Amino acid sequence: MSAFALDVGTADFTQVVIEGSYTQLVLVDFWAEWCGPCKVLKPLLEQLAEEYQGQFVLAKVDSEKHPAVAEKYGVRSIPSVMAFIDGERVDGFTGALPEGEIRAFLTRMLPSEADQLLRHAIELRVAGDPISALKTLVAAAEVAPDNENIRIEAADILLDQGQIDKARGLIDSLSPALRQEDRLKPLLNKLRFSDQKTGNEDELLARIAHDPNDHDARIALANLYIAQRRYEDGMNALLASIAADRSWNDGLARKTLLEAFCLTDVAPLVPTYRRKLASLLN
Repeated sequence: MSAFALDVGTADFTQVVIEGSYTQLVLVDFWAEWCGPCKVLKPLLEQLAEEYQGQFVLAKVDSEKHPAVAEKYGVRSIPSVMAFIDGERVDGFTGALPEGEIRAFLTRMLPSEADQLLRHAIELRVAGDPISALKTLVAAAEVAPDNENIRIEAADILLDQGQIDKARGLIDSLSPALRQEDRLKPLLNKLRFSDQKTGNEDELLARIAHDPNDHDARIALANLYIAQRRYEDGMNALLASIAADRSWNDGLARKTLLEAFCLTDVAPLVPTYRRKLASLLN
């Protein structure tokens, strides 16, 4: 059996197809022994999987032996081929297409050079090497200067490094339509908190100790903590302000806390702090 063309069934579909598609394109070929066109298409797909040497994985599912998988993905006729990327079915075709059309389909599905560089940059960042990640993103931008996803990732790294003006320049260069999308909220909120990284922690704590109703100091302290990635400290400061006066400045502390909830790094803490916020407001 080829390393690039695997027989897959109900037991290992999730591992091979869904989980596997987070690292490379996975094509699923639903076939059956009695299907004439399948006997033409399947060996062609196997040949292409070997030729492309790991650029994609071919998962072959016998729809007669594994009807639950075929039913789950709405297979009505075979052969039926589906493409999976990042855990989602993104495209597909039915029938034994000619080789040229299949190659064109693969060209559309496979990541471009810029996409590969972007993925590598993300891997470098996750591995704790943001400098190399930024260099890789520069190379990606040279290949695809109009790719806004590259600018989004670069801006996020620059904010982590405290290079706020450079990050803002990249964010400002994004199309107005993209900036309205929900997926930009974490980055835009991250920029806002980075902009609020002002004041001295000791001075702000002293102001609050002198006057517990100094909500300007509480909000400033929360913004400072969150900009420093001290998320729990920041959200606790906001909860303290809400507890003292939830309506101060048109509920600014609550609005700031909701903005913090949108930050990507805060996601694991959100359920806990949503409950804390609810208990204060109810």
